[in-house]
Amino acid sequence: MISLGDLDIFEVKLGEEFLMSSLFHDAELALADLGLAEVNAPELDVVVGGLGLGYTAVAALKNSKVQSLLVIDFMEEVIEWHRRGLVPLGPKLTADPRCRLVQGDFFALAAAPERGFDPEKPGRRFHAVLLDIDHSPSNLLNDRNASFYEPEGLRRLAAHLHPGGVFALWSDEAPDPEFLERLSQVFPELRAQVVPFHNPLLRKDSSNTVYVARTAKK
Repeated sequence: MISLGDLDIFEVKLGEEFLMSSLFHDAELALADLGLAEVNAPELDVVVGGLGLGYTAVAALKNSKVQSLLVIDFMEEVIEWHRRGLVPLGPKLTADPRCRLVQGDFFALAAAPERGFDPEKPGRRFHAVLLDIDHSPSNLLNDRNASFYEPEGLRRLAAHLHPGGVFALWSDEAPDPEFLERLSQVFPELRAQVVPFHNPLLRKDSSNTVYVARTAKK
């Protein structure tokens, strides 16, 4: 945590990699809002890959159609921040009975649809998967994640979804035509939405991208 005047700012870093800040989180909220808006189902079972400060998870829980939310993070320490109330949104997530925080490797689980994301229900399918872990599909926190963003990795991810289910992805970079082409090999409906925001630390406007891709409907 750092302070800016009277404002306490929470930041997440991995080594020297800056991951997120409580000072600007427009795109993290948009990841949930844009992704879930594309799902046509009366009740939603949702996975969030990457807990961070919890903005995407809390935004998902604000959607009244969400009946269950599974949040997967690789680092037990991050989950403990929330369980112990050390970050502002922790109490909201841990108090909501629809939400479960699970320690696990999102990318390993995504590659194994027969196992699935839910350790209590192997092979369970979901209406939406919202992912915010790597900086972008080409700027990765770990090179081992690269296969996820290739067509075969995306096909395995799609196998976790119900027909008409949605995969939405946060990116720190502008829309990537090559990644959109790979997405199109798996998902018949897709778009890249630029989300502008003001960065007061850098004193300039910036933007992120949210990719939204939907599986075929039966």
